[in-house]
Amino acid sequence: MRKQADYDYLIVGAGLFGALFACEARKAGKRCLVIDKRTHTGGNIHCLEVEGIHVHQYGAHIFHTSNRQVWDYVNHYVEFNRYTNSPIASYKGRLYNLPFNMNTFYQLWGVTTPAEAQARIDAQRARYASIVEPANLEEQALKLCGDDIYRILIKGYTEKQWGRKATELPAFIIRRIPFRFTFDNNYFNDAYQGIPIGGYNPLIEALLQGVEVRLGVNYFEARDFWNTQAKKLLFTGCIDEFFDYRFGHLEYRSLRFDHQQIPVANFQGNAVVNYTEAEVPYTRIIEHKHFEFGSQPHTVVTYEYPEAFAPGKEPYYPVNDEVNTARLKQYKDVAKVQQQVLFGGRLGQYVYADMDDTVEAAYRLAQAEFTSSNH
Repeated sequence: MRKQADYDYLIVGAGLFGALFACEARKAGKRCLVIDKRTHTGGNIHCLEVEGIHVHQYGAHIFHTSNRQVWDYVNHYVEFNRYTNSPIASYKGRLYNLPFNMNTFYQLWGVTTPAEAQARIDAQRARYASIVEPANLEEQALKLCGDDIYRILIKGYTEKQWGRKATELPAFIIRRIPFRFTFDNNYFNDAYQGIPIGGYNPLIEALLQGVEVRLGVNYFEARDFWNTQAKKLLFTGCIDEFFDYRFGHLEYRSLRFDHQQIPVANFQGNAVVNYTEAEVPYTRIIEHKHFEFGSQPHTVVTYEYPEAFAPGKEPYYPVNDEVNTARLKQYKDVAKVQQQVLFGGRLGQYVYADMDDTVEAAYRLAQAEFTSSNH
């Protein structure tokens, strides 16, 4: 990249990572240009407004963290509400609370005390005590929780999500299964949790305030040109695409979203309902108004369908098996020697990252970059 570049940083991707880095760069006196192939900013946390309801266009996003600095950072830009994630699981017409807690155990077995619940779980786990080294996800799950929880609440959902039988999935996907022996339906253990009032768009808009942004721009269609526009590049797209897939494609699972506006005030009574039986093709239904305690006379729901990843589809979940882990290492090794290129975000790092992790990682990269560049 030529020294007489128009910008200090070209940032490819206007999602949360790129927007936060751009914000910190602007504070440090750097001139940035942010480009994104989509026609909107925010990446996968972008919201559509449908008659007063903020629709999470790319699936449910609940901000949660135990990092006070991260929480204070995002609250500096927007105000969060008190939403608490308490999903419901639906299996063959019956409803169960998540995460696995005393409400769930009562719904499964009619037990009312922690001792009764623990005894029931221990008895079911004991049937699989002979499994020393689980060979796959199914054996791992049965060893951890026994038959009922696995077959009703885990098996079908997991197989739909990954598009493979549980016996064909690696055991490490489920390292542990947390049980709570309290009547607490709060899915996250984090100290801070909520949804930005007005959805996520105001957060991204605040981060990008004063930063030049161009949308509907595909970096790869004019790569040589864009590389001349800045002294350094932050790339938040797919790392394997950046290197022209020289070590092969990294694998992903994708999703398809079917958004429907329905003329009823309340469709399912909860923001998220998971469908855990294999016969139901979608994994969950999201009712967006419940994220912000909406009282509109209508509602918007989203049916979420897992899909195989293919060109043209959005990559969502990295497939972290041995093959892809080895392939990723090759890409990271060549990324390290790129003097003028930084990689970040879930696609640039090939990780499934919660939003608080993304905020922290982008902030740390920015601080390291601008602190070192000022010496």
